[in-house]
This record gives sequence, C-alpha cells and structure tokens, in this order.
Amino acid sequence: MLVTDPVLEDTLAAVELRLSALGEALRARDAEAIDHHSTELHVALAHAVEHFTRAARHGAVPPLLRRRLASASGQVAAQRESLARATAALDRAIEVLMPREAPALYSSLGAADRGPRGGSVQA
Repeated sequence: MLVTDPVLEDTLAAVELRLSALGEALRARDAEAIDHHSTELHVALAHAVEHFTRAARHGAVPPLLRRRLASASGQVAAQRESLARATAALDRAIEVLMPREAPALYSSLGAADRGPRGGSVQA
C-alpha cells in the first residue's frame, strides 16, 4: 500500500481550494474575483502537473490522489464550458445591443455590398 505523499496531497489540496474559490466567483458573477482565482488556479495546476508527473515517473501516485486529480480535471473542464457558454451569451447580447455597422450605400462594385451571388451573368 502506498503512503500518501504530503507534497502531492498539499499540491492537490491547493488546486481543489482554488477550484472552489473560482466556482464561488463564477456563481457570484464577480469579474475581478474570477480573474484573480483563475490566475491562481492556473499556477496551482501548473505546480500539480509538475509534481504529479514527477511522482508518476517513479510510480508513486496513490489511487486516491489519482481519482481526486481526475475529479479536479473534470471540474476544470466544467468551469471552462460554463465560461464558454457565458461568453457566447454575452457576445450575442452585445450583437443585439450594438449591431454591426450597416453596409455603405455603394461599394466599389456598385450598389450596396455586391458580393458573390449565385446565378449567371448575361451580357
């Protein structure tokens, strides 16, 4: 039976703590906190990858920590998906509130925006 490595445990606990803090910031829709906690999470994940990769090379990652790391990875993916949806919704709202500028009355091809069209041309 493998004894839990305190460095791996601390590293993973730091990731879990930052995931939780980011989740709370997302629920509160606090942009400043989201930015802060996402940066901290990024750093914590980089440390975790480094420590877990080193431990895995030596075959010393206990199954419990592997499961917790997999769970944390799933949470990161879920938060990323949540942010992507929120960003898409925001983009749609901005498009409704501030539509793209109307095309000019005349383009270099003549009447307004005569881009490629189907059909044939007759002389």
